[in-house]
Amino acid sequence: MRSPSGWPFCPCRSLHILVLWLSTALLMATPCLAQEPRSAGWVVIPVAEYRNLHSKAYPVEAEPEISPVQATLTRVDYDLRIAGDLAKGHVILTIDVLKNGWVSVPIPAGLLVREARLDNNLVSLVASADGKNPGQFNAILSHSGRSILILEVALPVAASAGSESVTLPSADSGVTRATIELARQGVDIQVAGGLLSESSQSAVNSKWVAYGKGDEPLTFTWRRKTEDHRTTQALRLRSDLIELVSLGEDSTSIYTEVAVNVTQGAAREVRVQLPENVTINQVLGAMVSDWQVTGPELTVKFLEPLEQNSRFTITAETRLPRDGQIQIPLLSLLNTERDSGGVAVEVLGAGEIKEIKSQGLEEADATDLGEMVSSRQSPSLAAFRFRPASEKSARALAISVARYTQQAVLMANIEEARYQVLMSKEGKTLVQARYAVRNNQRNFVKVTLPASGVVWSASVSGKPARPGQSPDGSLLLPLEKARGGEEAQPFIVEIVYVLRGTAWQDKGRTHLALPALDLPVSRTGLLVYYPPLFRVTSEPGSFRSEAYTGPSSPAFSPPPPPPLPVASASPVGIMADADKGRDDKDEKATQELIEKFRSKSRAGGVTGILPIRVEFPAFGPSTYLVSELTSEGQSPAADLNYQRDKKAGAR
Repeated sequence: MRSPSGWPFCPCRSLHILVLWLSTALLMATPCLAQEPRSAGWVVIPVAEYRNLHSKAYPVEAEPEISPVQATLTRVDYDLRIAGDLAKGHVILTIDVLKNGWVSVPIPAGLLVREARLDNNLVSLVASADGKNPGQFNAILSHSGRSILILEVALPVAASAGSESVTLPSADSGVTRATIELARQGVDIQVAGGLLSESSQSAVNSKWVAYGKGDEPLTFTWRRKTEDHRTTQALRLRSDLIELVSLGEDSTSIYTEVAVNVTQGAAREVRVQLPENVTINQVLGAMVSDWQVTGPELTVKFLEPLEQNSRFTITAETRLPRDGQIQIPLLSLLNTERDSGGVAVEVLGAGEIKEIKSQGLEEADATDLGEMVSSRQSPSLAAFRFRPASEKSARALAISVARYTQQAVLMANIEEARYQVLMSKEGKTLVQARYAVRNNQRNFVKVTLPASGVVWSASVSGKPARPGQSPDGSLLLPLEKARGGEEAQPFIVEIVYVLRGTAWQDKGRTHLALPALDLPVSRTGLLVYYPPLFRVTSEPGSFRSEAYTGPSSPAFSPPPPPPLPVASASPVGIMADADKGRDDKDEKATQELIEKFRSKSRAGGVTGILPIRVEFPAFGPSTYLVSELTSEGQSPAADLNYQRDKKAGAR
């Protein structure tokens, strides 16, 4: 590239000339100093500073920002009139164009457009050119600013199950307003996708105004208004009443659940018949507005006329005799055509129900009366159902209650536990556990053996028993129950099991864990037999060493055998014949039992081991340990130290 003078053009040379010119100008502008005269020279500045000075001297005008949106559909107003199967009218689209030049604005899809006017001039609508929305039409505008586009449209009216509806399509607008006019009276209107703001009726038509969200369709649904004659119809009620009467020693509480079913008409209130001397404390329910007691009646008022179902609860109390013959107060709904439900009576404290006399009731299980009754934990509870009848019949319930001392109704307790333990140097341990149990209400006792325990035998009151198994793997042994009103007599529950552990060395320590029961134990005695070649001492803990004493519970002392019958002639011969006949009979019965067990075992009818009783073999020296007050679920344990006795080995 050459300069106008013909010399080659060099950007660096031009830059040097410019720098020389600037330096000369600076020198000429600087005042001369007499003391230090300056000579002409060069001033060099970086290119970046030069460009910064040049941009400040000759600023560049900023280009105007381009809007990301070319046009917006600001508002959509519908004005439609329902005529047969069509909704006809016009739609006013308010459009704001933000760009100079031609822009394309989509109109709401699904509209059947008859004509379009822009500023009172007919315009054409153009189909979408991108092919994504085949049914989408666009309006083409050429100038910026606000424009009003009016469309003459028609929409189909859908009919289904006695109702009619028209759906306005969604649009990308900030405000959507719709006015619908129907040449009909007496209709119910519902709006989906928006909010109904106005609803008016004249002598010839109905008119509704609603506002939509813009990005969702706006649907109007109407149907002929049906007159409700339930309030003028005769009231017909059905009730379901569950009453729970809790007999305490000082007072009696009554809790009643009432379910009302209206089959005809509308109920503003219901009335409940109250027995004498019953005080109402509270009436609660979702539909209950107020309640009032007038004489022997309770009036429950509802927030609005009840046309279907409703529930409420009544809490009351009264004073009844502590024991003896008691007449149970029964509540009932008045003016009902059919009643269902029942009544339950429980005795709180130490007592039980002895005799029952009922009228219009039949005995039932507690689970038949619902969770309110079935969840009660009272040991003495009686449940009754209302006897079905075509007409409302009189009902009455009288019971006889017997009260006892608190000790007589103790559910279950182990007053003494006795353990005999035979330990071997190979690590095997045989344990005989015997429990003196008093029981009134419990069906089973749960026994949790140590981890390595294997049951050999189990018995209850001297009779072999096959224990059951709970879901957690514990043993369940059946218990005897005392009769009502009698003091529970103690009986023996026995378990024999074996444990496997590590073999004993010359010196060491062993941990003896005993079963855990779900009943409290008042006193425990532990008699440990150990190998004669060792000396065993116990460590301090829950057990302590004492001199051996016999069991204190009378259950461990068996009754004496019955006296033999006395014969007048040849006593010895008669007794010998009787013993021989008894032995033959016992042998025959035993053989029949074995054969029966074998046959059932071959047929798969018997599972598990045959219940037997194992006698505990007491052998070797022993030590006696005692403990008191073992709580339920606790596993008692003793820690023993052993050491080989050298003197015993020498002997």
